Formats: sequence, structure tokens, C-alpha cells
Amino acid sequence: QLQLVESGGGLVQPGGSLRLSCAASGSTLENYPIGWFRQAPGKEREGVACISGRAYATYYADSVKGRFTISRDNDKNTVFLQMNSLKPVATAVYYCAAGLGVTVAAMCVQRSVDVWGQGTQVTVSS
Repeated sequence: QLQLVESGGGLVQPGGSLRLSCAASGSTLENYPIGWFRQAPGKEREGVACISGRAYATYYADSVKGRFTISRDNDKNTVFLQMNSLKPVATAVYYCAAGLGVTVAAMCVQRSVDVWGQGTQVTVSS
């Protein structure tokens, strides 16, 4: 059974960068589109970036386009989220998630997810 573990969160100043990692075990990652989602206190969980199984397609929320990059290394069973020019509004718990048989747009927008990781905290503050 697929399991996902996030890492790389922490405290960063506005304008700084962080790279999140999502390590998979229990199944072949290439079979799954993977998404990064975030949830700030008092807000709904939202899709940030999603990538298809073989990285042919990606989807980004408008709020992060041009600043965040999602990528994957299927040989290492890991998906990454590079976050640049971070703003305080990006403060949230970030989750990676796997879907099955869904498009990246459906995954990110409709939260069509089968497996969630436990989350990693990202705090953007001076």
C-alpha cells in the first residue's frame, strides 16, 4: 500500500526559498499523479501543484505560478516542490497526495486524492 512522507518544511523569511520532498514507499510511484496541497489555519485545503505519473503534465494554482515548481524522480520514488519568493500567505501545513486515474487538473482543483501524507509545516515570517 502506498505511503507518503513529506519533509523539508520549516521557517523562512519572506522572499526566501524552500524545497519540499515527498518520499513514497509501498508501491511504484510512477503509477500515480502526485499533488502538493496546503492548508492554512481556518482555511480549506487547496491544491498548489500537481504532476502526472511520468511528468508529462503539470498544474499550478494561479497564486504560485512562476514561483513554485513541482518535479519528480521516479527512480528515487520522490516528488519535490521548489518554492521561491515565498510570501507570508504561504504559511500553512503542506501535504503531498497521490491520486489514481485522474488528471492533474482534477486532482488539484477537485482534490481527487486517494492517499495523503502527514504534512509538513511551512512558516514564512520575518
